[in-house]
Amino acid sequence: MPSPRVIISGGGTGGHVFPAIAIADAIKAMRPETEFLFVGAIGRMEMERVPKAGYEIRGLDISGFQRSLSAKNLSFPLKVLKSLKVSRKIIKEFKPDVAVGVGGYASGPLLHVASRKKVPALIQEQNSFPGITNRLLAKKVNKICVSYDGMEKWFPQEKIIMTGNPIRSKVVDIEGKKEAGLKAFDLDPEKPTLLIVGGSLGARTINESITGVLDEIINSNCQVIWQTGKLYIEKAQAILNEKNASNVRVTAFIEEMDLAYAAADLIVSRAGAMALSELCLIGKPSVLVPSPNVAEDHQTKNALALVKNEAAILVSDANSRADLWPTVSQLLTNADARESLAKNAKAMGKPNAANKIAEEVLKLIEKN
Repeated sequence: MPSPRVIISGGGTGGHVFPAIAIADAIKAMRPETEFLFVGAIGRMEMERVPKAGYEIRGLDISGFQRSLSAKNLSFPLKVLKSLKVSRKIIKEFKPDVAVGVGGYASGPLLHVASRKKVPALIQEQNSFPGITNRLLAKKVNKICVSYDGMEKWFPQEKIIMTGNPIRSKVVDIEGKKEAGLKAFDLDPEKPTLLIVGGSLGARTINESITGVLDEIINSNCQVIWQTGKLYIEKAQAILNEKNASNVRVTAFIEEMDLAYAAADLIVSRAGAMALSELCLIGKPSVLVPSPNVAEDHQTKNALALVKNEAAILVSDANSRADLWPTVSQLLTNADARESLAKNAKAMGKPNAANKIAEEVLKLIEKN
């Protein structure tokens, strides 16, 4: 059998890029001879992250349609037409056996052209409320891999496969690492540990909510790993130095996320799909503060999927400054409540998602 040729398109954020790489890695593990080509959006993070992961990538000059009145929207139709033309060239040259879309700007033109050229196609939807690209592609593709129940509201039922979100395995491999995690962040094993994460860029509301209660945190019995993002790190360090906060460890970005997860007794996080998939797989209690600055408020919908299963606590972005610390401090003193949340979160975890999606991709190739 000739080597499979797989084209993977999408990106824009880590929530799209890392699943794409995880799917490619899983396919490669099953069929090492597979040839891959990624297609992303010029200027977006996939153009850097994908080559670092060892894969070739081509770029489309494509961006999203602004929901507010913007001059950028004037160039949108031209960018779409140009991206469709480049996508046709890419498909013609690479001759893929299958096309995989993970959402994001570049996924739309590439998957549209692939389906028109009768290339079998699969899309992976990370969120409980699908993005517009995947909603538009749903009728054209062969299979749709999802992570939440109830997706038949958006997609044809017969195409849906429940797989979960493909997660980088190292991030959620925390078994037996608590001691190493505490040591890595120079923490006291006798005190409860709060991990605060807001994504790679940080989360302004969460950061400001924590800054506003630093005196209470410093005087509490807990210790904190605080990932601020690069935009807030200098301000956070200056405030902590001024207050001489010995129980708070602050960092712009956490490289060894597995050790941070392992050390944590409670986690404060945004509600991006990949973050929630990680929280469920590691089985940790969390307080979620969904970002309101995302399409169709999908982070709140993601969070509610956990809340209805009593697997997380939700604090709205608007109420975070008043409610986040009281909610967190109450949980830090209630081990039973934390254990219940953790157990319910773990029950929602979907391990081996990348392998399940890889199997579906290879089935499409074999069928064709």
